[in-house]
Amino acid sequence: MSQIHARPLSSQDYKTLSLASLGGALEFYDFIIFVFFTTVLGELFFPPDIPEWIRQLQTFGIFAAGYLVRPLGGIVMAHFGDLLGRKKMFTLSILLMALPTLAIGVLPTYETLGILAPILLLLMRVLQGAAIGGEVPGAWVFVAEHVPYRRIGIACGTLTAGLTIGILLGSIVATVINTSMTREAIHNGGWRIPFFIGGIFGLFAMYLRRWLQETPVFLEMQKRKALAEELPLKSVIVNHKRAVIVSMLLTWMLSAGIVVLILMAPVWLQTQLHISPALTLKANSIAIVMLSLGCLGYGMAIDRFGASKVFICGSLFFAVCSWMFYHMVAVYPEYLFVLYGITGLSVGIVGAVPYVMVRAFPAEVRFTGLSFSYNLSYAIFGGLTPIVVMLFMGASPLAPAWYVLALGGVGLMVGIWLRKDINHENTVRSQPSVQS
Repeated sequence: MSQIHARPLSSQDYKTLSLASLGGALEFYDFIIFVFFTTVLGELFFPPDIPEWIRQLQTFGIFAAGYLVRPLGGIVMAHFGDLLGRKKMFTLSILLMALPTLAIGVLPTYETLGILAPILLLLMRVLQGAAIGGEVPGAWVFVAEHVPYRRIGIACGTLTAGLTIGILLGSIVATVINTSMTREAIHNGGWRIPFFIGGIFGLFAMYLRRWLQETPVFLEMQKRKALAEELPLKSVIVNHKRAVIVSMLLTWMLSAGIVVLILMAPVWLQTQLHISPALTLKANSIAIVMLSLGCLGYGMAIDRFGASKVFICGSLFFAVCSWMFYHMVAVYPEYLFVLYGITGLSVGIVGAVPYVMVRAFPAEVRFTGLSFSYNLSYAIFGGLTPIVVMLFMGASPLAPAWYVLALGGVGLMVGIWLRKDINHENTVRSQPSVQS
């Protein structure tokens, strides 16, 4: 059995990882592309005579709706994933993402439909949020239950790297459209192109997922009739509180780390240090590529060294690199690419997060437990982090550095917590059993 757990990844494992990562990248692309065209969407889907700040507020409200609905969508999809199968929900999630994305690309604007236009845009965003609420946890569970036990780290790290590549794809497509088309051309239909691209490729990824197989873990549970007998969510809340707390803390680190250092840092560089948008975009692309490599590196490391050591060392590295980035880039702007690249690599610690979460819950409620913890935490911290950072920036322009330092502390605390669990397990195992 130990040889089975430790065997190398097979061709089927690589196929599963590739298709899962491709789908995850496309879903993150579909979800994030809204950000890059927020201004255009606000101008086209709301009355032209309202103040600009109200228009932007309403547009960001529609964007936030996608985050707020994630817990509900994730819980519903995870419930059926634990009862009916991982593959069914894994395929459904990408369909629920591709169709609304495609629909946004063909939606009539306010000029044609009036108030119905923003309502339909909101509805599509809600469907996207429900889909991604099930996709990310479902993908982690799916690959973790396919690969050997001692390869879960690299599997989850690879998948998380794929998700970050989706952000990069959205950034690249938005840059190409904004640099190759005039503002008038973008307003006249150019803004629809990225949504068409995302929707079409999403449907293609769903078609490819037909060739995936149900996870061996779920098939074994079906065979032994070991599926959850009660409501999976009830079991998670009643019996796995500690796993939920750890998973929510790690999700805070994951979501806020990406939001602050990947999504918000370019704006901070432009507004605080007056670095040109073109330069910050290049630096951000380098950071995302390094983030993806970091996810892979930390995934391999956690398989080899264990969760506790990786999170203790990785969180310290993350805190030091991000602190150096915010403090040194103003003094040495010529090292922007290097500083941002190293910082992106340190953020790769988020690639080790799903390893802990998929092992925190038993198989019969794993999908529900991970989805509930991840999406609830993401809805809270993913939505509140930008607001909190912006409020504290009124007191100090280095507020993002302090916030990220706190995230490093969270990761360090979880690493120490995991070490205590390991020591406790080793103590229990070393004691003779009552029967002996």
